Amino acid sequence: MMRDRASRVWGLVAIRASLRGGSVSAADVCTAAVASVEVTGAWLIAAANADAGHLMSVTDEVSEHLAELELTLGEGPSLDAFASGGPALASDLRTREAASRWPAFAVAATEAGAGAIFAFPLRIGAIRAGVLGVYRARPGPLTAFQLGDALVFADTATLLLLEAQDETAGGRDPAAGPGGQPADLALHRAEIDQATGMLTEQLGTGIAEALLRLRAYAYAHDRRLADVAGDIVGRRLRLSAEADLTGDGGG
Repeated sequence: MMRDRASRVWGLVAIRASLRGGSVSAADVCTAAVASVEVTGAWLIAAANADAGHLMSVTDEVSEHLAELELTLGEGPSLDAFASGGPALASDLRTREAASRWPAFAVAATEAGAGAIFAFPLRIGAIRAGVLGVYRARPGPLTAFQLGDALVFADTATLLLLEAQDETAGGRDPAAGPGGQPADLALHRAEIDQATGMLTEQLGTGIAEALLRLRAYAYAHDRRLADVAGDIVGRRLRLSAEADLTGDGGG
């Protein structure tokens, strides 16, 4: 039964790759999962730890926004799934339980257009590769069959992502970001990493504290984390150690 399901999922992913005229990649898992699991959108994050994730693929703007919200707020299903090593399932983000688990994210995700979010860790044994996240515009749980498919899609993404990372490390695709990450998403992450590094110098703090300050500023000003990072890298914004994050940040 599981072998048949895995073969079917691999076939769906291969079809997506053939439609775009390329070789099978982890990005094809996202598009295939949306149709098979009957969700609205999906995203894929490659990560060795919770704070160093790279957004590898998104199927729509809402998916990208949801993934970035989790990074900005430091909470959400994807982070829980990565930390626990098991699925994080939120069939209705408007419930009291969701608000208790993710007080900032649940409200922001609902406003962004998500009614339900399901996140699945990408892991093989002790190796953690990231998270596959999917969302529905309307609340509603996954059926047992859809959940089974989602788990196999996550396993498939894990294998493809690890393979892509090996190829990139070998220099086969220098134009792509880590693990074959699209250039635009790679640029966003590079700017976040660069801005965090700049803040360690400006604020005299460690990496973790600098990233926290970057997240807090983006959240307080209702801005995308990548946009704030771009302003810092471009020297259009400078955060001071004494700045009130609800103010102008000393820019």
